Amino acid sequence: NNAVYQNYLEHCRHEFLLDRGVDFAALARDGINLVVVRAELDYKRSLTSQDEFSIGLNVSMMDRVRFVFEQTVIRHSDKATCLNARIIATALNQRGRPSIPRGLIAQLCR
Repeated sequence: NNAVYQNYLEHCRHEFLLDRGVDFAALARDGINLVVVRAELDYKRSLTSQDEFSIGLNVSMMDRVRFVFEQTVIRHSDKATCLNARIIATALNQRGRPSIPRGLIAQLCR
């Protein structure tokens, strides 16, 4: 099921954000929600049951209110690229408007 790959990618992004000190719960308490606004996935090869794989991740700013996660799923057994993804995200303030909290860019793009 292709939708499973989105779960893998999201888990990777969450681990990345935690590693960078981004606290989802604290942001939500402050009325800031990090959201995906676009997902572009290019499926190259299928993973099958019991395949081991890694997900590479790079992040950059797209413009002043959007950031991009470039992600790649690599199967360990043959080093094959199974998926390339470009995930565009932003932060929404309490009014639902794009608004990047002070310091978030430095945390993401260090």
